[in-house]
Amino acid sequence: MRPVPRSVAVPPAVGPRRSRAHEAEDVLCVPRSTIFPDGAWHGLIARGLERVLRTVHATSEYRPRAEIEDDPALQQIIPYCVVHHPHDDTYLLTRRLRRSSEKRLHHLYSLGIGGHVNPGDGEAEDPVVGGLRREWAEEIRCAAPARASLVAMLNDDSSPVSRVHLGLVFLVEPAEGTVEVREIEKLEGESLSLDAMRRHYLSMESWSQLVFDDLVAGAKTRVEKSPLVVDLDPEP
Repeated sequence: MRPVPRSVAVPPAVGPRRSRAHEAEDVLCVPRSTIFPDGAWHGLIARGLERVLRTVHATSEYRPRAEIEDDPALQQIIPYCVVHHPHDDTYLLTRRLRRSSEKRLHHLYSLGIGGHVNPGDGEAEDPVVGGLRREWAEEIRCAAPARASLVAMLNDDSSPVSRVHLGLVFLVEPAEGTVEVREIEKLEGESLSLDAMRRHYLSMESWSQLVFDDLVAGAKTRVEKSPLVVDLDPEP
C-alpha cells in the first residue's frame, strides 16, 4: 500500500528574498555557513532533513547565477529526482549529450533529474517544491501520477561543478509504468536495475556515484519517514 501523503514540512511564512529583478537567470541559494554551521561534510545525510528545510526557507535568496556560479560560499539549491520504478525495481539512468547546457558534464551518466530553483517556482507554493515540479515536467514524460519523497541531502566538494551546489535528493516513484526522457536531444535514458547499471559506475557524475552507493545501502527504506512528500500529476 502506498503511504498517505504528508504535508510539506516547511512553514508558509515569508519566502526567499529576491536580490534584483529577474533579468537573466536568478537561482535560489543559501549561505554555506548557515547550511553547514559545524563545517561541511562529504556525501549524503538522511538525518536532520527537517532542519535543512527550515534553514533553506529562512535564509535562502535569489541571486544571479552568473555571479555565483563559481562561489562556494553560496550553495545553489538543486532538487534532485532519482526515479525508481517499483513494478520492476529499476531506476532511470541518463547520459548527457553534446547539446546539454552543462558542458562540464557531457557524456557522463546520471541517476538524477534536477536543476536550479528560479523565482517563479515560489509564486504558488514552496520554492523547492515548485522547482521540483517544474523540472519534472520539463525533463520527464510520465503517464501516471508519481510521488517524490525527500530521502537525503547531498554535498560534494570534489569538483568545481558540485562544490557550488547542494542537492536535495528525492526518490520519485510512478504509480505504474516507466518514465521517459523528454529532451532527447540533450539526454538519453534507459531503465536499469542497480546491478545492471554498476558497469557504468566509473562513468557517472560524482553525485550519481554517491546516490548509487546510497541506494545500494537502502535509501528506499527511508521513504516512509520522509519529511517532505510531493505528489506529481501525470502528463496531460
